[in-house]
Amino acid sequence: MNSLPLITADEVRARLTQKACIPLVRDAMIALSAGKTRQALRQIVDLGGGNAFGSMPGAIDGLCHGAKLISVFPGNVAAGGKAHEGVIVLFDPENGKATCAVDAGEVTAIRTAAASAVATDALARKDASTVTILGTGEQGWQHALAMNEVRDLKAITLWGRDIGKAQDLAARIAEAIGIETHACPSVAEACAAADIICTTTASPEPVLLLDHVTRGVHINAVGSSRAGPTEIDPCLIPVSLFVPDHREGVIAQGSEYLDAVELGIADERNIGPEIGEILAGRATSRTSAEQITIYKSLGSIVQDIAATEWLAR
Repeated sequence: MNSLPLITADEVRARLTQKACIPLVRDAMIALSAGKTRQALRQIVDLGGGNAFGSMPGAIDGLCHGAKLISVFPGNVAAGGKAHEGVIVLFDPENGKATCAVDAGEVTAIRTAAASAVATDALARKDASTVTILGTGEQGWQHALAMNEVRDLKAITLWGRDIGKAQDLAARIAEAIGIETHACPSVAEACAAADIICTTTASPEPVLLLDHVTRGVHINAVGSSRAGPTEIDPCLIPVSLFVPDHREGVIAQGSEYLDAVELGIADERNIGPEIGEILAGRATSRTSAEQITIYKSLGSIVQDIAATEWLAR
């Protein structure tokens, strides 16, 4: 039996840039909303202590099928590790044979921010030029790179529970993309002048509150990928255009939405069109410069296998 080719994290990092990944994710999300993909709801095993293990199978018609097995251990970040560790396996659509395995942590980091960039391009005001990133881990870094691909940025502000880490990330971003970047001691200060807000934390309870958000802001709610941890105030749901990556997934596992339902302030009527429907021109994006828009990102396996198939070419 021949060994399965492995695409390492280093190779993923070198080849799968945000510029390369953004169009792959865009096409995958259009295909998802058009019914040209198949995917089961992610299966999540709660391991306790904020840790989880997930499995995500799916297929893109005419392209490939595959699955991701991944451990999510947010505490690894504080120790200098990665929150996501796992593998994506791709299969030949003609004969069903496994064709390659790819480092899932690195692909997840890149494609998650690429999906936010796709949503930002569709939902944020065209003149949006200031970004706030809440969270100082790998997603904070990747979101800075991704937002820079879809808007002409003038400034980036960061917030994290550890101001030293926020300052270190700000310096890294400023050096890498040449945009004025600075850390703030509070979420309120970080968001005061934001056009775009990306929440990328592992917080179990909201860090972004309704009072932090000004009219016209676009929010990428990224850090919570399952029911339980909640990054953004549920009160934001009924006052915004709330756009899911996958409607079925958000109804079942979107923590902020589920909290709003439990509070009695939202129901399925508050869920807007899927991002793929907006991208395909079958649904309307923001309707005014004053409207608040939210992209709820749970992450879809079709994003992973689209990126993996590209890497395996």
